[in-house]
Amino acid sequence: MTEYHVATDQLDPDTGEVATTYLGTCTQEHADEVRAIAALPDTERWVKDHPRQAGAFAVLRDDGDLDVYVPTDAPEFRIYEPDQEPKSLGPEDLPRGATGPAYITGAVRFGSQSIGGAMDHPESGPRFTWHTTESPAGAAYFSSVALYLIRVASEPQVIYDPVSDKLGQFGPLNQSGRALKNDGGRRTNREGTVNIQVEVLGRAASPWTNGFDAAKKPNFQKLLAAGRAWGVPDDWPAGKPPAYPSGKSSRSRMIWQSKPGHYAHAQVPGNDHGDPGAIDTAVVPGKPSQDTGGGSTPSTSTYTVKKGDTLSSIAKAHGTTVAKLVSLNGLKDADHLAVGQKLKLPATKPAAPQYEPFPGSSFFHGGRHSPIITAMGRRLVALGFGKHYKNGPGPDWTNADRDNVRDFQLSRDDLKGDADGFPGPKTWAALKVPKL
Repeated sequence: MTEYHVATDQLDPDTGEVATTYLGTCTQEHADEVRAIAALPDTERWVKDHPRQAGAFAVLRDDGDLDVYVPTDAPEFRIYEPDQEPKSLGPEDLPRGATGPAYITGAVRFGSQSIGGAMDHPESGPRFTWHTTESPAGAAYFSSVALYLIRVASEPQVIYDPVSDKLGQFGPLNQSGRALKNDGGRRTNREGTVNIQVEVLGRAASPWTNGFDAAKKPNFQKLLAAGRAWGVPDDWPAGKPPAYPSGKSSRSRMIWQSKPGHYAHAQVPGNDHGDPGAIDTAVVPGKPSQDTGGGSTPSTSTYTVKKGDTLSSIAKAHGTTVAKLVSLNGLKDADHLAVGQKLKLPATKPAAPQYEPFPGSSFFHGGRHSPIITAMGRRLVALGFGKHYKNGPGPDWTNADRDNVRDFQLSRDDLKGDADGFPGPKTWAALKVPKL
C-alpha cells in the first residue's frame, strides 16, 4: 500500500513567510480516512488534489493552516525559480500615464513576493484575468487557500475573498503571475502591460457575484482602482464570461493578444479551465464589447430579506416602488415576507459615459498644445496603442501621437480608409476620449 509524507504549512502572520512542519509518514488507510472526513457534508475541511504531482493532495483547514499529503514514491515536484533579478516596470519602460501601483494598500502579502518577472508583450495592453479557486469562500479559508496556491506554484498576483472582502498579494502587480498555462511558446502569464490575475475564493458553477454588493466591499473597490490606474479599461473584449460548465468560449488569440480589458480564465488561449463562471459584468466592471449570450437585456439584481424588512422599506432603499416589486416578483401577499427570501430588484440603467467632443480636424497640427491631446494619448495607451511614445503622452501634438493614431486606425476595418494618423470624426468617436 502507498505511504504518504505528511506536513503542515503555516503562515507567519508578521512576515507572510510560509513555514513547513514535517510530521512523518502515514498509511493509505489514514489518507483515505482524511479524504472521507473532508467529503462529509458538514465538514470544515476540504481536499484539493495537487494539479501536477500524481496522488498528492492538500487539506484546506478553517484555521488557516494547510495539511499536505505526498506519496513517498511520488516524483519530486520542482518549483522553478522566477526570472533572476525580476524587473519592476517603471517610467523608463512604459509610456507616461500607463503606470499604476505595484501593491494595493492593505493587501496581505503572502510568501516571498517573487513569483514572476517582466512582461513579454506590454504592447498587448493592460488586463485583468479572473479565476476561481474552486474552494469554499470566507475568511476562514483565506490563508489555507493562499498556502495551497503557493504549495502548487500556481500563484496569481492577487487573491480575493468576496465574503469577507479580504485581499492578498503574492507579488507586485507589474510582474507576471503563474496561474496560466503557456499558449505554445507564448507565455500567457506575461501578456500585456500588466496581467493582473485574481483568484477569487468560490466556485465557477455558482458565480461569486450573485448577491455581491460591491459598494460595501472597499478592498474590492481598491483592487479595481489599481487596475484602472494601470489603464485597464472597463470592458470585456472577449465577451461575457461563459457559464460553467455549459458555456463555451472561443479563446481567441487575436483578441487576447491585442485587446486590453477584463478576461475570464475560460477565455485565455492555451488554457482549458472554465472558471470563473458567468460572473456579472456589472459587478466586475464594463459592458462586454460583444454579447455571447444572444441578447442585451438589462440584468436584475437580488436582495435577501432581513429581519424587520417590509416591502415599503426595501422599495425606498433601492429607489423603486412597492408596485414594481410586487409585479417583478409575482408576490400575492405583499405584507408577508420571509427572512432569507430572495427578491428581484429592477435593473438600473447606468449613466451614459461622458466623452470629449470632437475638437475638429484642424485642431491636430504641429504646435498645438492642449490637455485634450494628453487625454487622447492616455486613451490610446489604455487601448494598447502607445508604443511610439517615449516621453509622452503629453499636451503637444507630435509625430508619436500621429503614429499611434494611425496604428489604431489600421487595427479597425471601419477606419482603415482614414488611416492617415489624424483623428477625424469617426476615429474620434471610436477612441472615446473621456471628457475633461
